Formats: sequence, structure tokens, C-alpha cells
Amino acid sequence: QVHVVESGGGLVQAGGSLRLSCAASGRTFSNYYMGWFRRAPGRDREFVASISGSGGTTYADSVKGRFTISRDNAKNTVYLQMNSLKPEDTAVYYCAAGGTVAYTYWGQGTQVTVSS
Repeated sequence: QVHVVESGGGLVQAGGSLRLSCAASGRTFSNYYMGWFRRAPGRDREFVASISGSGGTTYADSVKGRFTISRDNAKNTVYLQMNSLKPEDTAVYYCAAGGTVAYTYWGQGTQVTVSS
């Protein structure tokens, strides 16, 4: 069992930055793929970024060049640095842990609101 807890959300003006953190339990954290997803009001949940245990990253086209995912396996933590935020980035952001096929463990989410 892995528990993940997100933090770092908040209200920011367009063009600003936020860094989300996701703390995960478990002694095998480095074995897990970690991902960030988001759900905006009235929309389906969408993929934002992922990182493998060895540090390989993937991004949604909508955030490439603005968001950076990273992980610190010694701290069992994954980060999402979000720069040049836009109002359309407003959503609840979720952290998830899993393998190569599916994400099994999900956090409760943290709200990010970008004002114009």
C-alpha cells in the first residue's frame, strides 16, 4: 500500500509560478512511476506529467516548456514546478503512483487557481 499526499496548491496570478509536492509512503518509492493529473471544472481528468523511477519524464503538450516534474527518491517526494501559469491551468491537481501499465494509488488533490 502506498499513500500519496499533495501540497502546494493555491491562488496565483497569470504568469506566476507554483510548486506542487507529493509525499509518498512506502519503502519502494523509487520503483514507482509517479504522475500528475488535473481535473478542471466540467472537464475530465487529464494527464499532466509523469516521471519514471530512473527520472525519465513525459509531459502533456499543453504544459511542455512551462511545467517540470522531478523526484527525490531519498525523500519519497515528487514535485511539479509550474511556471508561466495560465487561467486554463486552474484545476484540482492529483498525484498518483503506479507501474508501467496503470496508476494504482491516488492522492486527494490540491487546488490550483490562476487568476487573469
